[in-house]
Amino acid sequence: MDAMNICVFLSAADLPETYTRPAREFAELLGKGGHTLVWGGSDVGLMKVVADGVQEAGGRLMGVSVDFLAAKARTGVDDMVIAKDLAERKALLLEKADAVVIMVGGTGTLDEATEILELKKHGRTTKPVVLLNSGGFYDGLKEQFRRMEAEGFLPVPLTDLVFFAEEPVGALAYLEEAMGTR
Repeated sequence: MDAMNICVFLSAADLPETYTRPAREFAELLGKGGHTLVWGGSDVGLMKVVADGVQEAGGRLMGVSVDFLAAKARTGVDDMVIAKDLAERKALLLEKADAVVIMVGGTGTLDEATEILELKKHGRTTKPVVLLNSGGFYDGLKEQFRRMEAEGFLPVPLTDLVFFAEEPVGALAYLEEAMGTR
């Protein structure tokens, strides 16, 4: 199987087991598969949980931090870039990735998620995108996307934009199949 660079958008907050368990599971699957984690580079919260898991399972780490968060950037990674601002960071994350996984997060994660979905909607990228709906966190967003589709706000089918996975194994399986690495 070919290794992929998988960008993960997620929170840097410390979160309960409901969210850290699936994140750890996905990280372990990613690392054991020989894939590279492309992420925001922070060594705190859920970002640290995922980076630790990937590294411990033998995967590679490619971080893209941002100037004002550089003090929280993880050391000892395979590759780290410091972007000048959030817009550059998003562009670099997407540029370095073969696929995207959206995990739980706040407004920053939502911003990153909607950016990749807009790019897909307009045909500017064909990278597969998975929304990992840990603990039902994105149930409301999923419903909103369905309403957007039903009421004509999405010019392409929702299934062409994003795959909703309830568990980590389903998320990685979808990406491997979409990228032809299974």
